[in-house]
Amino acid sequence: MKTVTFTEFRKNASGLLDLVEKGESIRILRHGKAIAKIVPAEMREAKPVWKRPGLRLVTAGASLGRAVLEERRTVGKLPTAPPSRSGG
Repeated sequence: MKTVTFTEFRKNASGLLDLVEKGESIRILRHGKAIAKIVPAEMREAKPVWKRPGLRLVTAGASLGRAVLEERRTVGKLPTAPPSRSGG
């Protein structure tokens, strides 16, 4: 771990951050006391959430839509057979 004063960090921030980018940690001192520690960020190449595959739920039995329709038929809210689409 590299240790630098606050003044040195301000003067050489770009170069010091390059070191952090390469994996080194830096401790910053002000008036001889440690005030900050800069460490490399976790380097993982994660896909954005919107590019990850979604959760797929699989259950045994009828689909939810069919179960809802069946429940409505038994309560009497829907006719027993769907209307025909023949138009005529």
